[in-house]
Amino acid sequence: MIEYIKGELAEAAPAFAVVDCNGVGYGINISLNTYSAIQGKKEVKLFIYEAIREDAYVLYGFSTKQERELFLLLISVPGIGGNTARMILSALSPRELCNVISTGNDKLLKTVKGIGLKTAQRIIVDLKDKIASTGIEEEASTVSSLSHTVNTEIYEEAVAALVMLGFAQAPSQKAVASILKAEPDAAVERVIKLALKML
Repeated sequence: MIEYIKGELAEAAPAFAVVDCNGVGYGINISLNTYSAIQGKKEVKLFIYEAIREDAYVLYGFSTKQERELFLLLISVPGIGGNTARMILSALSPRELCNVISTGNDKLLKTVKGIGLKTAQRIIVDLKDKIASTGIEEEASTVSSLSHTVNTEIYEEAVAALVMLGFAQAPSQKAVASILKAEPDAAVERVIKLALKML
């Protein structure tokens, strides 16, 4: 079993990364959260989940163990496969997902592409207690407290502009937060331009 892959980031796209580990390039499916975390890095370490089927051998990679734990919880729900779980983790950050599940917010979960109301309700019912018992929620809030250091005025303005341009709220927030983390003094125009390249 592969626990993690550490090596040089040879390629990175919003849904896929290639990590060169001692001359072997591993093609790894990633979420938008992980893409934001690894962007611009030369060396990366991705925690791996291996999906071995008759017709395919697929690797899913995550920048944190906590995101992988959430992925494993999601795929334990009947009807949720690897790609749907990855879609959910791309639309919502780990903290947002924990929040949505613990507060029973099926409306927000339903906004994720490919998730209907019944599936959203099933995810909440199946995972509410599991999330509380694993302590993922506390970890998630620690991770996201970093985002409080970004300039809130520019953050809100940039997110509002991206939403008006037709992008979904959650990925826009994620993109803007990661840009402002890297460049805290960036002007709104620059943040929006960079976000457009990421989304």
